[in-house]
Amino acid sequence: MRIGLRVEFSSVNWHRIRLCYKYYKWHNCLLNSPSLFAILIRHPYSPSLFAILIRHPYSPSLSVHNAQPPIHLVLPVGTQVVSHIEVKGAAGQVLCLRGAVGVIVESPTDNSHSYQIQLPNGTAINLKRFEFSIRKHFQKAGLEAPQHLLEELNLFDDVIYRCVVGSRAYGLEDANSDTDRRGIYLPSAELHWSLYGIPEHIEHKEEQECYWELQKFLVLALKANPNVLECLYTPLIETATPLAEQLLDLREIFLSQLVYQTYNSYVLSQFKKMEQDLRNTGTIRWKHAMHLIRLLLSGITILKQGFVPVRIEDYRDRLLAIKYQQVSWDEVNHWRLSLHESFDYAFANTRLPERPDYERANAFLIHARRSQVTD
Repeated sequence: MRIGLRVEFSSVNWHRIRLCYKYYKWHNCLLNSPSLFAILIRHPYSPSLFAILIRHPYSPSLSVHNAQPPIHLVLPVGTQVVSHIEVKGAAGQVLCLRGAVGVIVESPTDNSHSYQIQLPNGTAINLKRFEFSIRKHFQKAGLEAPQHLLEELNLFDDVIYRCVVGSRAYGLEDANSDTDRRGIYLPSAELHWSLYGIPEHIEHKEEQECYWELQKFLVLALKANPNVLECLYTPLIETATPLAEQLLDLREIFLSQLVYQTYNSYVLSQFKKMEQDLRNTGTIRWKHAMHLIRLLLSGITILKQGFVPVRIEDYRDRLLAIKYQQVSWDEVNHWRLSLHESFDYAFANTRLPERPDYERANAFLIHARRSQVTD
């Protein structure tokens, strides 16, 4: 059996190593419970094993009873690798130097056995999985910022803009609503220019907080990303440095006819998924449906009036009726279709430019970058 798989995980000593292969051989892949797969991955520099449990996408259960021994991830033939050890022949001659490059020519059925690896000179050697690394991973080692460095720097200290979005900003909150905070962070020039680079965003998942790095934020705004545009227009601002205030003064440069394509395409794709859910399970996410209708209302106003209406006072009761399932799906869908017609009309008559002002956005980014340079 061959399937595609992407596995992502991190640890203190093995930061953000990604394994992504097109095909894998699976050995004894089914456990007694079909709801769960298990994988053992060997650390490339240690004989210790990491276990990863993966739930079957169509199973609601994570419990496993009387499971058989877990499967191993086997690398395919053709994978280029780097040896961690020196290999000698029977007479003591060196067959393979530590750090030598080779290619897998024969894979075992599981990782308890050796791989046959061919070196550039044609010599074939046998190595266990922990005795070599995938070449791409070997070359990237050391180029990503160590976790302890990011923790010591505390990038949350570099937040220049913090605001409240979501239901509380829309005026649609109830007693169970979270407080969603979003914003922008601008790291020091030294970190931004370093080999390690900077993360595109930082977040506190438990606190419902997410902050984009300035360039990422600007790019998303230029693409008419609804979440980012709402950050620029929310009335609930908690932190804004002078630099962030300058950005807020420029917020109209991000509004363009791209709003029509971005908002429309997202709503269409999400309603299609909900219709599938309704056919398959008989249920939908009503809160999500409410926000999709709200998004159409927002997009229409942007095209007509040239600003992003975060609070939806005039439609609050109708939107909450969707959230609390007080209207039928047919009524929701009928409203959506009528809003698409209004959106089309607004698009045909809007005064917004076809594209946002890339030049002014770029000038602001350069200005912000220069402000971080210290003598």
